[in-house]
Amino acid sequence: MLNWNSNQLTHGWQKGITAFYYALGMSADDFQKPQIGIGVPLLDGNTCNVHAYQLAQEIAAGCREAGLLGFPFGTPGVSDNISQGHEGGNASLPSRNLIANSAECVVTAHCYDGLIGLHNCDKNGPGFAMALARTNFPGLIVSGGSILPGCHNGRDITILDVYDSQAKAAVGAMTQEESQEIIRKACPGPGGCGIAASFNTWGLAMEAIGLMLPASSSIPAVDPEKRAECRRVGVAMVNLLQRNIRPRDILTVAAFRNAAVTIAAAGGSTNGVLHILALAREAGVDFTLRDLQQIFRSTPVLASFAPRGPRTMVDLHHIGGTPVLMKHLLDSGLLDGSCLTVTGQTLAENLRDVPPPPAGQDLLVSRENCYKPFADMQVCFGNLAPEGIVFKVSSMKDPRFTGRAVCFDDPRDIVRAVEQRRITPGSVIILRYLGPVASGMPEVLIATAALAVPELDGKIAFLSDARVSGVSHGAIGVHCAPEAAVGGPIACVEDGDEISFDLLEGVIHVAVSAETLAARKAKLPAWNGLRTMRGYLADWSATVAQASHGCVSLALHPQCR
Repeated sequence: MLNWNSNQLTHGWQKGITAFYYALGMSADDFQKPQIGIGVPLLDGNTCNVHAYQLAQEIAAGCREAGLLGFPFGTPGVSDNISQGHEGGNASLPSRNLIANSAECVVTAHCYDGLIGLHNCDKNGPGFAMALARTNFPGLIVSGGSILPGCHNGRDITILDVYDSQAKAAVGAMTQEESQEIIRKACPGPGGCGIAASFNTWGLAMEAIGLMLPASSSIPAVDPEKRAECRRVGVAMVNLLQRNIRPRDILTVAAFRNAAVTIAAAGGSTNGVLHILALAREAGVDFTLRDLQQIFRSTPVLASFAPRGPRTMVDLHHIGGTPVLMKHLLDSGLLDGSCLTVTGQTLAENLRDVPPPPAGQDLLVSRENCYKPFADMQVCFGNLAPEGIVFKVSSMKDPRFTGRAVCFDDPRDIVRAVEQRRITPGSVIILRYLGPVASGMPEVLIATAALAVPELDGKIAFLSDARVSGVSHGAIGVHCAPEAAVGGPIACVEDGDEISFDLLEGVIHVAVSAETLAARKAKLPAWNGLRTMRGYLADWSATVAQASHGCVSLALHPQCR
């Protein structure tokens, strides 16, 4: 019975509720049809999401054509870009969990038979994936598609160029006029950020893990094929219902390995680490930061996506899309092709007839000619980060670094310090009290972009309990756990302390004795930020796990304490 869940409403003991269905224009025949919730991150004030409702209508129409009833419903949407650098940035990661909660709430309350979630901005797809894992209702994720690149002086530009141009203009390396021109041209229409930042990192992860149909993440937002793809989703949903394929049938350890390998080989965002850990928790799969550490050490970088190179998802689309990338990784011996996907076939079966990358392209390289033999993301543990810290080091040549700490509690102070030339090569910039408990774990692109000036890029390190955007580049360590607000060692670092890390050994160390760290910790003032937080953020902070557990809800996962 395909209407395995909604049947209890349409044919249940409360017959009077069918009056509401008749009011929607349904007939008695419709009561036999499966009902599908279509999660839509509604935010017309964001170029990533502005077309989400139109795509949802295409999905709903495709559901009707396939004999289903598709009902779009709205969830919160927060722009990771627009919220940068002010109080709004605190809402970004909590919005992921709000989306998961909202989707779980709606599809279970209305007894829907499946869930389709639209991935339009960074936290949308992860939130819906968490809801799928949590409910185990049949369903899948659909990408809203990437934005097209802009054009400046005859070359493609992206949001990365915007932030880099601002940093250059701030120190006189570019005119303010040219920076403003880049800002005006970089985002020509709808779609998520087109580079290997957080949005596309999750799209790649979802195709690799098997929760997204092939090529969904690489079809541009404004391409007519995106609408056609959405129209076909109903047929895919029928297949999942007929075969009773559930998310937890797909979300296995091997599938999580595939997702991690894919984002590593593509040079993806550290935000993907948080979301993979969270999804594993929701699915009840034993997959941890230690597993990611091993994968990142052994996975070569095979793609030249920005920020490590010049290419975008539109470039991938032009050479055949995400299936070409996946087939390339499979043929390189990096993926497990036996994993089940939402097509009902294995990953290898999905990719069986996909050709190799075309000759002459410069986006993908062979394993033998890799850009780097280990991933741009690495994980370290040590006395500064007992529960782990995640590094993004695309422009760092040596996997080892030693420097002296310069400590900040506000990212705007880092910007001012760079403009005043108070940060010198060899420094280790510490930015703290911005973890999940302290403030929702905002992205601090305002700080990392400021540090990307030529005299500092690749010559300093940045360590924080916050997050960074996928457009960030340099030697960046984030998600430091435990965070400062709960007494993590990062709170005890002082200016001038020597800090060293070795990415391939996976260790990070502050050259301060355990006794001294303990004495400093004893003198730390008690963190009491909950008293001044907004309601949603206070709820989040009171129940959130540390970054090493993906910032899931402690109420659902008390083992993360």
